[in-house]
Amino acid sequence: MIKRVAILTGGGDAPGLNAVIRAVVKTAVRQYNIEVIGFRDGFKGVMENRVTMLTESAVSGILPRGGTILGTTNRDNPFRYQVAEGKFEDRSDQCISIIKQYADALIVIGGDGSLAIGYELAQKGLPVVGCPKTIDNDLAVGQAKTFGFDTAYAFATEALDRLHATAESHHRIIVLEVMGRYAGHIALHAGLAGGADVILLPEIPFTYESIISKINERLSQNKRFSLVVAAEGAKPVGGEMVVQKIIAQSSEPIRLGGIGEVVARELEKRTGIESRVTVLGHLQRGGSPTPYDRILATRYGVAAMDLAARGQFGYVVSLDGEAIKPIPLSEVAKGIRQVDVAGDLINAARKIGICLGD
Repeated sequence: MIKRVAILTGGGDAPGLNAVIRAVVKTAVRQYNIEVIGFRDGFKGVMENRVTMLTESAVSGILPRGGTILGTTNRDNPFRYQVAEGKFEDRSDQCISIIKQYADALIVIGGDGSLAIGYELAQKGLPVVGCPKTIDNDLAVGQAKTFGFDTAYAFATEALDRLHATAESHHRIIVLEVMGRYAGHIALHAGLAGGADVILLPEIPFTYESIISKINERLSQNKRFSLVVAAEGAKPVGGEMVVQKIIAQSSEPIRLGGIGEVVARELEKRTGIESRVTVLGHLQRGGSPTPYDRILATRYGVAAMDLAARGQFGYVVSLDGEAIKPIPLSEVAKGIRQVDVAGDLINAARKIGICLGD
């Protein structure tokens, strides 16, 4: 019988995290008479024994708020815990011991990194339920959208709408760089919704010749500007992704970024057309979640708490069509879900004349 459940948010922040926390607490208290505690700042808070009680009053008013009231971090993996500069140890047993001091089970809200840690802890006997979160929409858990994604690409779409006006006014090429790591879901969705002329994805290596051909086609139609959306993981044929920096102690050590500037500079050099780049960066993570993300996050929180109350551990909740179903946490270990290059969205983009760089 579960009497108390712990919850933590790990990895990058995403719009909708607070909605999940709120739903878990309300469901636990109202439906199951179960207490909820929160570990602050992800697994870092576990290792440092930093907890807070989560009552209904504590989660009042947080539904529309971005970020997470618990804080988060993508560092301090207990299986590779930094104990000194350049020195790491497996502290997973200590992590499990601390969690069991406070709660009977753990709900992990996170992306592939945090959920992979949750899976490893579950393999060592800790009762774990996962809740998928990432603006990148790249979790290998069914075909579901993750909450935070809708808000992120809606903001990127708005940015494209604004950039359209200034690009047209100045007859420029404007490159918009968006997040997504090794998957191009944000770039593809925003590019389609925002009327981009070129969309560059990690899944489809590009050539400058292809992009310039599209720009020249537009010029021949007296369209003297072009909008390019570049996912941060996009790369040219035979080239590499642009790495901004590497953080050794992180569960996701490689930080991508800079492809937008590279593409804009090269296009200006080759075409003679003034080119600019806008990098949305963490603006995509902030702000109030869209209604879709609020509802999806709430449903995930309720479903995760239901699983914990039933003692159904080792699963992550996932949207399958219109229903939320449990999927084994082991699915997360299979890697990320990239854009289907033969899928309907890619097909639609090609048919309306969007250049994908190939």
